[in-house]
Amino acid sequence: MQNFSTEALSDPDDIQEPLQAHFKPGIAPDDIEQVFRLKRAQPLLQAFTALFHGGFDGVLLRLLVLGELAGDTASTALTRADINARLGYLDADKLETVLARLRSHHLLSWDAAQGVYRVSPAARNVLAAIDNLMALGQGDDDAEMGFLLSQVAGAQAVGGVGVEQLQHLLGRLVDLTEEFSDAIASGSEFRLRAAQAKWHTACDWVEKGSEIIHAITNDPRADDATHRAAQAIGRAQGKLLNMQGMFSRALNQIERQRVHLGQSGLSTTDIKTWLMRQENLASLAEGAISVPVTPLFITPSEMVDVAESELIADRIATVESALPSGEDVRVEQTDAASMPVELDAWLTRLAGFNGNPGAPVQDALLPASFAVASYRASLLPLLGDESEAALQGGTATMARLPLEFTPGDRMVKLDDPQVAAISKATLSPKTEKQTVSPE
Repeated sequence: MQNFSTEALSDPDDIQEPLQAHFKPGIAPDDIEQVFRLKRAQPLLQAFTALFHGGFDGVLLRLLVLGELAGDTASTALTRADINARLGYLDADKLETVLARLRSHHLLSWDAAQGVYRVSPAARNVLAAIDNLMALGQGDDDAEMGFLLSQVAGAQAVGGVGVEQLQHLLGRLVDLTEEFSDAIASGSEFRLRAAQAKWHTACDWVEKGSEIIHAITNDPRADDATHRAAQAIGRAQGKLLNMQGMFSRALNQIERQRVHLGQSGLSTTDIKTWLMRQENLASLAEGAISVPVTPLFITPSEMVDVAESELIADRIATVESALPSGEDVRVEQTDAASMPVELDAWLTRLAGFNGNPGAPVQDALLPASFAVASYRASLLPLLGDESEAALQGGTATMARLPLEFTPGDRMVKLDDPQVAAISKATLSPKTEKQTVSPE
């Protein structure tokens, strides 16, 4: 155990500065209501400082000694011999250091005339508060609600409940409501069920707290601020209780979306629950996979091809479906061409390849700028496309041309200012049997 002076020197917060140094210029600490309230409780706060200042081992030892001495109900006066007998498992020098610290902070009183120690009332109050918190908070987060309610109930029983105690309880209710709302919004079945179980526990505390809040609101001694805080707690409790329907709807939605594996009765939730209970997931694959897994990746090109085929299938289905009844529409004069001028001119040029078998594709694409040549090259695969030929427009006209596009794998260098090289490909006229008939 470290002695008191070493603990004080090791704590950087022990550097003493006037309270005024922590406030802005022109603001007096005594003008702040909470500062006055804390100053008024200085003896109690010093008692907590005496117990909890320093490292954890020192704190644990002081609580152990003070708890052992306060637990002796046979006599309120304890001689040093009684203390040594009760704490005989502690080193005598270390025990003397702890007793001196507790005595200097008035947690223990020393009666020099009789030569006995007595546990002070402040020490018993501090130990009672700590024991109450430890009893309710055995790793259970829901017990915070119970501790806050016990503080409010105890204060109400002695007629001293304050706005601060009610605000702590209100803050916890708001925290729980937000936590449950986040769980519902997450859509996770596991979070929802865990939150619902916690909600049921919170509702038990709410039921007990409703009686306390009812007593406070009907207490003529309570001031307006206390009444307002109690009413706010009542509204927060009502909002918390109304979340039962939200939990039920969210769980029913998940139940409708649950996937079952064949006729086995197993669902994906059952499998996930089983997997979460396994300590070593990697061990499940031992002996199950004989060859390495080869991942397959899809590139944007394949994604575009799939999307294009789906789009074309929808368009064909639309064309093949029955047309709606006609309606009279207003005829307007427009100067816009039925197809782009560039495409129209190029289609006329392609028609001249009917009698030129095996013509190099660059003869049809050039001369032109790189952008125009690229645009023309992207349209060549449409030649002979039956699905496109069933439609209307410039690309459909191109698909119905009696030409066959044959691409190659090699590149051909060109003497062109815009295009340096192009894939080797040819354009040939189709026979009468291969020609796509226009619809």
